[in-house]
Amino acid sequence: MNSSVERVPLQKNRYRLLAVVIGAVAALTLSGCTSQELRGFLPSEPGVTNHTERIISLWATSWIVLLIVGAITWGLIIWALIAYRRRATDTGIPPQLRYNNPIEIFFTVVPLVLVIGFFAFTARDQALIEQVNPNPDVKIEVFGKRWAWDFNYLSEDVHFSGVQAQEDAENLIDINSLPILYLPVGKTVEIELNSRDVNHSFWILDFLYKKDMIPGKTNHWYVTPEKEGTFRGKCAELCGEYHSLMLFTVKVVSEAEYNTQMQALRDQGLTGRLGAEYNANNVLPGTDGNTEG
Repeated sequence: MNSSVERVPLQKNRYRLLAVVIGAVAALTLSGCTSQELRGFLPSEPGVTNHTERIISLWATSWIVLLIVGAITWGLIIWALIAYRRRATDTGIPPQLRYNNPIEIFFTVVPLVLVIGFFAFTARDQALIEQVNPNPDVKIEVFGKRWAWDFNYLSEDVHFSGVQAQEDAENLIDINSLPILYLPVGKTVEIELNSRDVNHSFWILDFLYKKDMIPGKTNHWYVTPEKEGTFRGKCAELCGEYHSLMLFTVKVVSEAEYNTQMQALRDQGLTGRLGAEYNANNVLPGTDGNTEG
């Protein structure tokens, strides 16, 4: 009797010690996380645009929930392997179970709830990000082309035509050769996205959003840059041999600097708009090259 009585508190102490160890490891792990890790290793931070905080929150919350689900699943698998392992004293065939209704319902309902929850929050945030602004402060039209970019500043009636990234003898990119897209800080910008040839995708990495550019279709993106700085842009859709060189630079500047850059384009004679007449793909619905359009 004494040995069995003493074994119970001993087992409880082991469980308590295990809980303390797990708690200490979890606390140490979380305290050692950098700000980049806490935002899910995304290449940006809240406040870059009016959307980045929302995107980071959705992403970080999603992977934390999924990490918890994964930890519970892994824990249950390991526990089952240990608790129901075949011991040396076992003989014969273990009890055969055909089904377990409570467990099967649990494993059906919980994933369904998670999927519905992720869909609902994603749809909510996407609807807010994609919301049309009927009165943007600035309108810019972007054409993707193999393998560079054309920028039409519609509000200022000037344009800039870029070339693909240039490489030196060591295959390093000459940053100064990249097309530059200027955006005024604190102003709502409407970006019209078009393609001159094949599918492209307009991606500003730090803005945490990208949008396809499809021949014959115009997409729109509304964003308000909230932080001045220089950011990287690229094509995110495989579009041919030099896809990796389809790069550009985004400079978010003050309104005064933005006006100065627009005036510099005027001084170079780059007035007007480079429209669809320069498209390489003319076999599209509604064009003269398509007899069925």
